[in-house]
Amino acid sequence: MNLDDKIYVAGHRGLVGSAIVRSLERKGYKNVIGRTHSELDLKDQVAVRNFFETEKPDVVVLAAAKVGGINANNTAPADFAYENLQIQCNVIKCCHDFKVKKLLFLGSTCIYPKMAPQPIPEDALLTGPLEQTNEAYAIAKISGMQMCKYFKRQYGDNFISCMPTNLYGPYDNYELSGSHVLPAMIRKFHEAKVNGAPTVELWGTGSPLREFLYVDDMADACVFLLENYDGEQHVNIGTGKEVTIKELAELVKKTVGFEGEIVWNKDMPDGTPRKLCDVTKLHSLGFMHKVDLEEGVQLAYDWFKENVSSARM
Repeated sequence: MNLDDKIYVAGHRGLVGSAIVRSLERKGYKNVIGRTHSELDLKDQVAVRNFFETEKPDVVVLAAAKVGGINANNTAPADFAYENLQIQCNVIKCCHDFKVKKLLFLGSTCIYPKMAPQPIPEDALLTGPLEQTNEAYAIAKISGMQMCKYFKRQYGDNFISCMPTNLYGPYDNYELSGSHVLPAMIRKFHEAKVNGAPTVELWGTGSPLREFLYVDDMADACVFLLENYDGEQHVNIGTGKEVTIKELAELVKKTVGFEGEIVWNKDMPDGTPRKLCDVTKLHSLGFMHKVDLEEGVQLAYDWFKENVSSARM
């Protein structure tokens, strides 16, 4: 990429997209553009084509998606499948039709089989059944990643994909019915502390193992891949380290300063038992994360406290 390339980041105000914009700007890219949902509905095929025809971006990062946690995925699977497929098909096809120099598509850890080998290598994709609680979102993301592969294979388009692990950090979603586990914990413990509540209820048993990556590390990895990687196979982005949900809860509780008790609601689902990325490929390319979990949770909580009035709640 060139520093004066016009780079369109789809989803530039969300957790992922805003971090990628920050990373690009830190590295000196001066022509980074974005559009809010009200300015450009990526589900609208005509609007997307008009945008590409007018703006003619050189590079595209597709970080826009309908996302949510277990509850949201369970209750609205049709919406998660349909809306994400619409977004992906519109943007990927326009990248081809309008001769974009490079496209980076972002997947999700749920693309891998529920019982995939651990740590999960890239070639575990499509080797077994998916976790039912987020199957619709997973199938949509798999379709997008495979589409990038097929456009590269058939037309030679420089479309690449990456698969970030569980992310957290500035501009996360703290709306409890749709948020992921770490921001939900931050909000719950913070509100319990402020309100003097004696307990905080969390879902499941606390036993699942998860990997968490600070979003600015993810963004730096994405820019690294845009600059250094042109392969057909997607690349896992993660830390290669894991903690139990119970250990995560204790860390967030300590960081927030909540002194009450944690109550585990074991009637609610745990989700996949373990989900750890094999990041051998990313490391071999020359990239490693910088922010460890303890530091990252502190950074995330500091941001939440400073922006609680404007955060997605």
